[in-house]
Amino acid sequence: MVLFNYIIFLRLCESCNFPFYKLMKAIFDLMRVPQWVKNLFIFVPAFFAEKATDWQVETNLLLSFFAFSLMTSCVYIINDYMDIESDRQHPVKSKRPLAAGKINKQQAILVLIFLFFSSVVLAFLIKQNLLFVMFFYLIMNIFYSFKLKHIALLDITIISIGFLLRIFAGGIVADVPISKWLILMVFLLAMLLALAKRRDEFLISQEGKSIRKAIEGYNLEFINIAMVFMASITVVSYIMYTVSDEVSKRIANENLYLTSFFVILGILRYLQITIVYQRSGSPTKVLFTDTFIQLVLLGWIAMFGFLLYF
Repeated sequence: MVLFNYIIFLRLCESCNFPFYKLMKAIFDLMRVPQWVKNLFIFVPAFFAEKATDWQVETNLLLSFFAFSLMTSCVYIINDYMDIESDRQHPVKSKRPLAAGKINKQQAILVLIFLFFSSVVLAFLIKQNLLFVMFFYLIMNIFYSFKLKHIALLDITIISIGFLLRIFAGGIVADVPISKWLILMVFLLAMLLALAKRRDEFLISQEGKSIRKAIEGYNLEFINIAMVFMASITVVSYIMYTVSDEVSKRIANENLYLTSFFVILGILRYLQITIVYQRSGSPTKVLFTDTFIQLVLLGWIAMFGFLLYF
C-alpha cells in the first residue's frame, strides 16, 4: 500500500508543469488543511469522559484525527471537483486550486486516491470500527456533493450529521459511550454554524452571483429566525446538561453550570459576527482570526477542565 501511494505521488509530480513548492502549496490548499480544525471534535468524548489524561487514548485519538482529516480532505476534493464552475462565481471560492486552475482535474484525482488509501491504512491500524464511521462519512458526503447539497434544509442537516460522526469516531477510539446531551449539543451547534454559512452565501447571491441551488430555499428573514432558534436551544441544552443529576453525580461537582457563561458569550459573539458584521462565510476563519471567540473558548476549556479533573 505504501508503495502504491508512492507511485501515485511520483505520477502527480510528473504531471506538474510548475515548481515543486507551488505544487505542494496547491495540494495543501486543495486539501483545505485549516478546515481540519473541525476534526478536533474527535477529542470531545474523551474530554467529557475524563480520559484526557490517558496518554494511550490521546495518542490513538491524535492518529484518528489525522486519519479522519485525510478522509475529510477527500470529501473537499470531490466537492471542489463537482463545483468548479459555480465556485468560479464566488468571490472567495474562486481562489480554490481547481476553480483557479492552479491544479488540474487529473492531479486532483491523483491526490484524492493518495489521501484515501493513506486514511484507510491509518484508520485500520488504529481501530477497524473507525473505518465504518469514516466510510459512512465519505459515502454520505458523496451523495451530498452530487445531489443533497442542492436541497434546502437537508444540506445543513448533512453537514451537522458530519459533526456527529466525528463525535462517534472519538467515542469508538476512546472506548466511551456518547451521551444524548452531547449528541444534541453538537448537532444543534453544527446547525447554527451551517445556517450562518448559508446566510453569507445568500447575501452573495443577492449580488446577482449564482452560488448554489439550495439558496433558493432560504431568505434572510428565515435564516435569521432559524439561527436565533438554534442558538437558543443550544444554550438551553447546554444548561440542562450542566445541571443534570447524571452529570453532577458523575463528576462530583455541582458548579459545572458556571461554564454556561462562556457558552452564552461565545454564541452571542458568533451571532454578532454573522448578523452585524456579516462575515460568517467560514466558521474556521472566524475561529482563527477572532480574538474574542478564542478567549471565550480557552476560558471554557480551562474552567470545564478544572471542574472536571481537579
